[in-house]
Amino acid sequence: MKDSEKLRIQNQFSAFCIKVLKNAARNIQREYALSRKYRKSLSDLSEKELEQIAQTDMYFMSEHIFDVFGLPVVVTGDALSEALQRLEKRKRDIILMHYYLRMTDLEISRHLNVVRQTVTKNRHATLRELREYLDREEL
Repeated sequence: MKDSEKLRIQNQFSAFCIKVLKNAARNIQREYALSRKYRKSLSDLSEKELEQIAQTDMYFMSEHIFDVFGLPVVVTGDALSEALQRLEKRKRDIILMHYYLRMTDLEISRHLNVVRQTVTKNRHATLRELREYLDREEL
């Protein structure tokens, strides 16, 4: 390949690279222009606009921790927590073990050292009691 041909190819490649860079710069400038046109800085928003987009995290606000055989069980919701606190400890433990610790009636019966049918019967009766309390309190 001749030197003049190599120089021509280099010049073509240089021109191509310059064109690509100019197009990329133009695209970035367009994006910035659109961004300035349609986006607002948070510091530029009014108090009313900030309230519309604000989100309050509710983490840990209505969590209540119950101790079930040394295991912490977190119950979310003030109404349910209050209803559970009103139960006898054994009834509350059965409900928490079944619904929060995902234990079967047989596993619960082994922890409480009672017959499985007793656990099932107590769980159903306690659920009725909770439902009645929540209905009565309209929570």
